[in-house]
Amino acid sequence: MGVHPKIGITGLPRSGKSAVMEKVLDMLTDERQREMTMRGIVREHPLLGGVRTEPLLENGERLGYKVINIVTEEEGVIAHKSIDSRLRVLGYGLNMEELERVAIPAIQYAVDHCEVLVIDEIGKFSVESEAFVSAVRSALEVDMPTLLTLHKKSRHPLLQDIRRRDDGRILEVTPVNRALLPYKIHKLMRETY
Repeated sequence: MGVHPKIGITGLPRSGKSAVMEKVLDMLTDERQREMTMRGIVREHPLLGGVRTEPLLENGERLGYKVINIVTEEEGVIAHKSIDSRLRVLGYGLNMEELERVAIPAIQYAVDHCEVLVIDEIGKFSVESEAFVSAVRSALEVDMPTLLTLHKKSRHPLLQDIRRRDDGRILEVTPVNRALLPYKIHKLMRETY
């Protein structure tokens, strides 16, 4: 196990996991931009890489989810109510080909070229892909700061393994700590890189 933290953000559905992660990523990016401006440095590679997941909304209703490559902003719809698939979770049809097309290269690029790996979210949809699970397992073996959002109740072996890691730290988003949690995570990450 390495010195760089693997920080997992967990919480109940719609607790604000992704919002906490976005705030941490904004803080890291702003901080790095200030440092580089002060030193007159130009970055060759992005600070952050990996994937984020966003809901697809129509008139306030969640119709599905898309995965987005943080560096290229390439997108793929991974779950949707209208997808006709034998793989269905929570009423959504799953498209694992899109998950693998966008997420796996994004994760590999981050491992090879970025300072911080981001995987939002490891949950009920994404663990249906063995290729995605394998890519995440490989990425977690690399000693680099890693920020993950994790489905709270999943008992999938990947999530169980992440929760048991010696270099892992799992933090739960609650209504009480939601506002301060990004600062705590930022501090944990800054201590090692």
